[in-house]
Amino acid sequence: MNHLVARSLLRRAVAGGNCRCYVATEGLSAVLVGWRRMMSSAAQPTSSPPSSAKNSEFPAEKGSVVVSSYWGISRPKITREDGTEWPWNCFMPWETYAADLSIDLHKHHVPRTFIDKVAFRTVKLLRIPTDMFFKRRYGCRAMMLETVAAVPGMVGGMLLHLRSLRKFQQSGGWIKALLEEAENERMHLMTMVELVKPKWYERLLVLTVQGVFFNGFFIIYLMSPKMAHRTVGYLEEEAIHSYTEYLKDIESGAIENVAAPAIAIDYWRLPKNATLKDVITVIRADEAHHRDVNHFASDIHHQGKELREAPAPLGYH
Repeated sequence: MNHLVARSLLRRAVAGGNCRCYVATEGLSAVLVGWRRMMSSAAQPTSSPPSSAKNSEFPAEKGSVVVSSYWGISRPKITREDGTEWPWNCFMPWETYAADLSIDLHKHHVPRTFIDKVAFRTVKLLRIPTDMFFKRRYGCRAMMLETVAAVPGMVGGMLLHLRSLRKFQQSGGWIKALLEEAENERMHLMTMVELVKPKWYERLLVLTVQGVFFNGFFIIYLMSPKMAHRTVGYLEEEAIHSYTEYLKDIESGAIENVAAPAIAIDYWRLPKNATLKDVITVIRADEAHHRDVNHFASDIHHQGKELREAPAPLGYH
């Protein structure tokens, strides 16, 4: 009988976490008290969780931003030099810089070898349909250009990364240098999107061109990194020419010299009253630096060496 009562009480203790019934038997009472204490202490965290863990599994919303403390990941409070809150998640203050405008914009690599000539003529051929489609709509042209320009650095960095893993070798910093270039080009695009709103057919064109160019450049880089970097060097030369024409139209009044987007002011550390002309000027300087980096990389391969044997131009903007 005591055995049946004990089992009944134990079931109630497990189900309810608390038992108010008592049995006269001392041994059974001690057992039940022990079970009661154990079950109540085990159930306590579940019934009344600490306030810090209330929203651990289910994120709470603050406006349109979802905040979760479950993984212990939170963004630290970041401020500008003037004490105002940093508004961007896509880049941080320590990633901003003032563009080097003293760079020579007129440098040109004269094609001498067969590979150089193929790369040069390929870029010149690619410019023909671009000129026909965009004409002097340099805002749309720049947007399209940046969707392509951000691809080579990513492809080159990815392939060097895989090569480093396969061969157990350092890259000499070139993985980071090429990924920096890709990120810088992407920031050009994020800036241009603030200035030019692409139409639906331009978005479709971006999808087509990016898909074709990514796969084509991937194959070229696998076959000949020397040709791949030389091609990018010539593409950057064309980009400098396009942005120079863009600036001419701004200066002539054909394109309105509107205020610079906030993202550009913070990324390039421009003055608060910066204009479109200032933005295009710093972007053109960036393209000139990318021109130098890629021609330099192609020259390294031309000498029969690997990129890791030469110092990578990290932070070269």
